[in-house]
Amino acid sequence: LPARAGFVPRHGGAAAARLRPVAAASFSSSAGGDGSSRGPDTSLFVPVPLKPVGDAAEEDVGAELTRPLDKGEVLKNLNKFYKRKEIQRLGAENGLDARLFHQAFISFRKYIMESSSVSADLHIILNDICCDAGKVCLLGHVDDLFPFFLRHAKQIFPMLDCMDDLRKISDLRLPPNWYPDARAIQRKIIFHAGPTNSGKTYHAIQRFLSAKSGIYCGPLKLLAHEIFQKSNDANVPCDLVTGEERVYANEDARQAPHIACTIEMCSTNTPYEVAVIDEIQMIRDSARGWAWTRALLGLCAEEIHVCGEAAAIDLVTELMYTTGEEVEVRNYKRLTPLTVLDYALESLDNLRPGDCIVCFSKNDIYSVSRQIEARGLECAVIYGSLPPGTKLEQAKKFNDPDDPCKILVATDAIGMGLNLCIKRIIFNSIVKPTINEKGEKEIDSITTSQALQIAGRAGRYGSSFKQGEVTTMHRDDLVQLKEILSEPVRPVKAAGLHPTPEQIEMFAYHLPDATLSNLIDIFVSLSQVDGLYFVCNIDDFKFLADMIQHIPLNLRSRYVFCTAPLNRKEPFVCTTLLKFARQFSRNEPLTFDWLCRHTKWPLAAPKNIKELVHLEAVHDVFDLYLWLSYRFMDMFPDAVLVRDIQKKLDDIIQVGVCNITKLIRTSQSAAAPGTAAVVSESFPLSRTKRDTRAVSDRHGAKSTEALSIAVEVLGERKAKNLKAYRSATRQEDLKSHGRGSLANRLLREGLLTQEMLRQLESEWQDQHRNGRYGLGSKRGDQNSSKEMGKKKK
Repeated sequence: LPARAGFVPRHGGAAAARLRPVAAASFSSSAGGDGSSRGPDTSLFVPVPLKPVGDAAEEDVGAELTRPLDKGEVLKNLNKFYKRKEIQRLGAENGLDARLFHQAFISFRKYIMESSSVSADLHIILNDICCDAGKVCLLGHVDDLFPFFLRHAKQIFPMLDCMDDLRKISDLRLPPNWYPDARAIQRKIIFHAGPTNSGKTYHAIQRFLSAKSGIYCGPLKLLAHEIFQKSNDANVPCDLVTGEERVYANEDARQAPHIACTIEMCSTNTPYEVAVIDEIQMIRDSARGWAWTRALLGLCAEEIHVCGEAAAIDLVTELMYTTGEEVEVRNYKRLTPLTVLDYALESLDNLRPGDCIVCFSKNDIYSVSRQIEARGLECAVIYGSLPPGTKLEQAKKFNDPDDPCKILVATDAIGMGLNLCIKRIIFNSIVKPTINEKGEKEIDSITTSQALQIAGRAGRYGSSFKQGEVTTMHRDDLVQLKEILSEPVRPVKAAGLHPTPEQIEMFAYHLPDATLSNLIDIFVSLSQVDGLYFVCNIDDFKFLADMIQHIPLNLRSRYVFCTAPLNRKEPFVCTTLLKFARQFSRNEPLTFDWLCRHTKWPLAAPKNIKELVHLEAVHDVFDLYLWLSYRFMDMFPDAVLVRDIQKKLDDIIQVGVCNITKLIRTSQSAAAPGTAAVVSESFPLSRTKRDTRAVSDRHGAKSTEALSIAVEVLGERKAKNLKAYRSATRQEDLKSHGRGSLANRLLREGLLTQEMLRQLESEWQDQHRNGRYGLGSKRGDQNSSKEMGKKKK
């Protein structure tokens, strides 16, 4: 397309200068400003094993023409060949960097030395070189081995022969060209920008309902289900499409003109009059961002209504410039006022009807809910791993004015997908464990975008609360929350991309012996992206690919299994996927009876938290079965029966969540004496300001580093008097393990392990006895002076 008049790219410079390496991988060199291609990450190249030739059935032609090889002389000359700078330079010119050159030579030498015979031409060259050893070269030179060495290198590293083709396949610089149907029409893009509770999605949905045909794309099943219900209630036939479910508005299963779906399930081939893409800011998500990019660039609709934060306006506008499409921006303001209070809650005794306490870990949910009910109050509980039906029931219970449940304890799962009548949002903490773009775990403060999304749930328009309030549980956090909320939302800078099955299949054609995990690694290593895009994190995909690598599956089926939506931290679900894949590979259908035996269905109501967590995992297994049933219908034939028992399981989990405090008490009473409790008995009202540094979960951290981090976390408490500060800090540090509140909090957030905690306590006491860190050192010096005085006397 011709350049747009007056448009200056946000990243500046020529198009070639906008190329950048993929953040998730390391490269030996990066693309230059002239558009030259960068070298691949050769550490990802796995050599194909090449077996030496055994006792040949045929005669050794080379030995007959010359003489048998002296393997000792051959070894000496091979080593000379390896050390020659000219040979290393030739190798580099043919794509063999130092790593590949070394690996190829080791394989080449092993092949020659362990083979009973080699090809006649190689035998003759080796014989000539050995005959001329120590003489003026008459017949052969070690350099003559290079063509044979290069041939061997290309056999064990087949990617060397097709590097240009692989680079073309993994070129991700022009994603708009992947969707020719969308490029064939002129689409109108309307961006509805505004904060939570501003009515932006409402206006987009009104246009969706008035259109002859339309598709709604949302981030959650709950949102898709809500639009599905609203449409059909308004007499607009609408189908529901999620990864695990298809619900038709028409009884004869004819496709309705309107569809509400999760964004990964949208079709880029079906034409619509109107499309709605909700929560567009998630285009930057490191795991799922590719789905928003695909929908934005690929949907075949006359009008695309995009809803989300204003922070995404610039990126969406730039992306649409590359397709030659205009963007109309409609800004919305919040419909009800939202006030940040000047005081923290500080005690659960200060709770009021309509309060929602937001926690960022399941253990905090358990702890807070138990202490609320210990005060004679009922509370609803919502967190991410609960089934959608249970979330809806808990929301219904909290919203019901006739229900005695007036308090909600939830994770940030309430940020979208649920309509809740909340008066006041109370942040139990403002730090949250996250996964960065490199797949590492970090503990950091919530972002402005996250804080606004959660805080905005208070004072919902149309509810009984006409004004929303937000505060924190702890006084120290309130100042920082105000700072976070006052900062501008960081602009969305790039859109996610993900390799398609077709791209991986083309890679596999060139590299038939590579594993799927290795194919993905090489793809990301070679890929080039425009500055407007990034390649999404593929760690979950690779985890599943490695897990099922030993199972014989065709590439397309293997790819589908690796894209299954599951939490790899749930062993039971991962084990089930492995069993699914194994039985699938044997061409044995996964029947309802088989699934019941595996999950031990029917299941009883949970008696403790462990059993509740297991029931949630079983629910995820049923979800996994249903997800696979829509991709391999003949191998997962009993979707209807599985959906029926999943609904029953949902009811069982609801019973468990309603009795969650009883389950917590049972779990704690059953805990072995001397072990740290899962949740703290007393709610921590005074606490330190969190250290918001990124904490990677890499193994092997030294205890001294852990000790210094703990000292920083524990040592930032404000005090008027330095002496009082030191004594108070020392007293809390030494008693924190026994009291359980701070120690358990650090354990829950992944900052400490039980072993580290014991070691820290021991080292901490030793440091104080030795007078280190300035805590009690003066007293130690005084005592030692007295002892020295006694000795002198």
